Amino acid sequence: MNRLLLAAYPEPYRSRQGQEVLACLTEAYPGRSWPPPQEVAALVRAGVQARARAVVDDTARTWWLDGIHLTALVLAALALVPYLQDVWHWALHIDPGRNAIAFPFSGWYPWAQGAGGRTRLLPYGLLPLVCLIALLRGRAWVALPAAAVMIYAGATFNSTTLFGDEGKSGLSYYGLGAPIDARDLVLSGTLCAACAVLALCRPSRLRRRSYRWLAPVVLAMFIAGSLHIISVSPAFQRGLFVLEAVALLSAWVATAATGDHRWLIPVAGVAIVRTQAIVVRPDAFMQSFPDLVVLILLIAPLPALAFTAQRRQGQALAE
Repeated sequence: MNRLLLAAYPEPYRSRQGQEVLACLTEAYPGRSWPPPQEVAALVRAGVQARARAVVDDTARTWWLDGIHLTALVLAALALVPYLQDVWHWALHIDPGRNAIAFPFSGWYPWAQGAGGRTRLLPYGLLPLVCLIALLRGRAWVALPAAAVMIYAGATFNSTTLFGDEGKSGLSYYGLGAPIDARDLVLSGTLCAACAVLALCRPSRLRRRSYRWLAPVVLAMFIAGSLHIISVSPAFQRGLFVLEAVALLSAWVATAATGDHRWLIPVAGVAIVRTQAIVVRPDAFMQSFPDLVVLILLIAPLPALAFTAQRRQGQALAE
């Protein structure tokens, strides 16, 4: 199990010092397959810092371009979350029956139509999924048309039959309280703008990540589709809240270790998109937290990250 902790470190570090770290853990905690929680937290923190330094040391990409790339990845994942169940069912030809997300199920084929539903060609969730996969591989020119179609689907929400009812009028993602679904043009518009910038700014310079990064997406689809956990389920919301908190902590650790501003860009992008969703549609906001608390939780990380970056840069200059 100790080897799982090494996944937090970049590959060059694992090749050079991986065996040494494992030997130290075995010697320090004999007979244990897993170190104490405080040691786990320290190792993961050090791994995040090592990855952040490796990213900053890679001068082939400017910090703002990498930040926009991260923003596009996060927004594509955010757009996919409400439709995990529908994409999983569609891909595996599973009839969700009564567990369909707030819309009548109409099968997997273009000519299939359920009671009260419209014929659809494809599930809407395929668009953010294609966008996410393309961005992971650094193919912004593939992600751009998918994001543009997302804008079209949202703008013609009540008139187009391309995606029918399925996967487009399902209940939306709430997380900290911001409902974001296909109708939210700010999300799809921001994603499309980020993809356009990436496609125009020498896409060959974009970071290409391994397909292994899709493993959490497949796992989320399996959980949502197989267990029929919808996006408004308390368990689903708590799980997403934990993931978001971990992501924010990782951004803070990376910023504190390097003083780089690139991780501020995705945090700012998500905060802007979700804050406007609360402001525009307060009636759709699930009152799991008071409105003011949610807005503070969304906005507070921005000045905190900026202050951390400036402080780290000041310390580096002093040294």
